[in-house]
Amino acid sequence: MGFEGFIASALIVFLTASLILRSRWPWIPVWSIMMFTSFIAVASGLIAFDEVGRHIDLNVIFFLIGMFSIVSLANSSGLLDFLAYVVVSKLKSRWSAIITSSLLFGLMAAFLVNDSVALLGPPIAFFISKVANVDPEMMCLLLMFSLTVGSVMTPIGNPQNMLIAVESGMDAPFIYFIARLAIPTLLNLILTPLILIKIYNVKNVKLDSTAMIPQEMIRNRRDALLSGLGLAATVAGIVVNDVFALIGLPHVTERGFIPLLVASALYIFASKPRKVLEGVDWGTILFFIGMFITMDAIWSGGVLQEVLPYIHAFKSEGLIDIYAITVASLTLSQLLSNVPFTKLYITYMRDLGYSGTDITSWLTLATSSTIAGNLTLLGAASNIIVLEALESKYGRTVSFVKFLKVGSVVTVANVLTYIPFLALNF
Repeated sequence: MGFEGFIASALIVFLTASLILRSRWPWIPVWSIMMFTSFIAVASGLIAFDEVGRHIDLNVIFFLIGMFSIVSLANSSGLLDFLAYVVVSKLKSRWSAIITSSLLFGLMAAFLVNDSVALLGPPIAFFISKVANVDPEMMCLLLMFSLTVGSVMTPIGNPQNMLIAVESGMDAPFIYFIARLAIPTLLNLILTPLILIKIYNVKNVKLDSTAMIPQEMIRNRRDALLSGLGLAATVAGIVVNDVFALIGLPHVTERGFIPLLVASALYIFASKPRKVLEGVDWGTILFFIGMFITMDAIWSGGVLQEVLPYIHAFKSEGLIDIYAITVASLTLSQLLSNVPFTKLYITYMRDLGYSGTDITSWLTLATSSTIAGNLTLLGAASNIIVLEALESKYGRTVSFVKFLKVGSVVTVANVLTYIPFLALNF
């Protein structure tokens, strides 16, 4: 192993160890760890200083800034609380509260980016646990699991899906994701809470939520209207753009710019534009900037190219392809977290010969790398975001072992639900 391989290996070990040991030092944010590894990547020479900018995918960065801005406006206006309380006010039983919560969190994640909803979800989860009189730990686990599952079905549901949509070469990713992954995702959003109900032995009782007035959640009607229009315009713009791509009409290839363009139209009309930017999760933005640099450095070191062929040696088809991509995603995402893993694996798959026409292979990567977040706490950044909120605001936590015990059952059920739908598309 040469110097470059040694540094790449050291980066992998440092990242993995830091994510595992971070529970002892929760005041150290994940983004600071990733930024430090990017510094090492440049300082060691794996990434040339003058080429740093070339390794950062602005398409993804602009997508995140745009989506986070719109969600920030929706959150500060009370729109998201209003939508959540509208749903909760209709609940009639404890089981319906749990299942509906899963669908609520999952659908919000699908269209608002799961990391954004992870910031907003804990207060809603605790409120529902109080209304339904269920264990808050179970509701927090349900929040984490449903954010992961729900985000599978759209390319804007999570950052790794956006990476795949942008870098795979698919001509209409939004349409492909929805058409092929919506049904199994909705099934899993119902199956997952049923598993938790069984594990936690939750008894079904009637609930009284008549005292709730959702309209009181709206804090600024103008901002709520703006953010609602912004979210609708973003989704509509992406869908129409994909339709144009499918039928051969002129379309935008840099899809990540669409949310930022919509947000750019909203800033000036917001009641407090600076507050909108304050609500953007800049830590996640820095995480991605550092991740792009670090993952390219690790790839250039050549270490993973020696390991990956043992799991996924060549381009294949059918169940063999689904199996290889799923196993690689579920295992390696636990070491690197799913977004950095996906960034590396996209490069690996393209080197194996996968192109934009291999739709099911890319959807398998999106599905399995995302569902990997339900296996352990380290599998997804959204888990860490929820965990930080629990520890800092509510004085509660979910242990690594507890998450693994419940998550392993949920992950197996989720994967077994998705595989038949993926296999049917070959």
